[in-house]
Amino acid sequence: MIKAVIFDMYETLITHYKTDLYFSEDMARDAKVEYQDFYRIWKGTDAERTLGKMTFSEVIRRILVENNAWSQEKFDRIIKKRTETKEKLFEKLHPEIIPMLDGIKAKGMKIALISNCFDEEAAVIRKSILAPYFDVICLSCELGMRKPEDGIFSKCLQELNLSPEECVYCGDGGSSELEAASGFGMKCFQACWYFSPKNEGILSRNENYVQLESPLELVEQL
Repeated sequence: MIKAVIFDMYETLITHYKTDLYFSEDMARDAKVEYQDFYRIWKGTDAERTLGKMTFSEVIRRILVENNAWSQEKFDRIIKKRTETKEKLFEKLHPEIIPMLDGIKAKGMKIALISNCFDEEAAVIRKSILAPYFDVICLSCELGMRKPEDGIFSKCLQELNLSPEECVYCGDGGSSELEAASGFGMKCFQACWYFSPKNEGILSRNENYVQLESPLELVEQL
């Protein structure tokens, strides 16, 4: 018997591609740092940021200082714009996301979140409109482990006090999450409702899993 649904966050519950982007190219422009110099440090600290070993503000400060581009004004502007951009993602939800979560709760099931994310994203997630729906929140930057590692799935199941067979996992398929969750013993669904020409090449369909074209299809499957 299914007792919980575990979700991925990005490109599953929210998407980057319905609002203005503020990725490394945009931050480099505001920093007035050559993109290759910005990206070298940004990409080079990806693991540290994902695992909570470095904060977003620490990395931006380092980039500005090491490229002789430091100013408090630029630093504050980048931090502010990054936070505001992440907050706006929750204003552009697929119209069925909230009804889907309500439908899952109406079935008496728990809802959990496993997300690979950075500290500035974690802060936004925890105060978002979706946060009250989660019985368990497992964020890589807070736990020091990330998908597809077994540890983050084990932690989530431990917090839910459920076995893998009592849970289903729903995500877009990034970070080998579907393979990891199914290998753990969970039934998996691929969330395809945010797939679009804007993220083509970033997201891809996996025929090994049931593909859902709209959030409410998941409720029907439970």
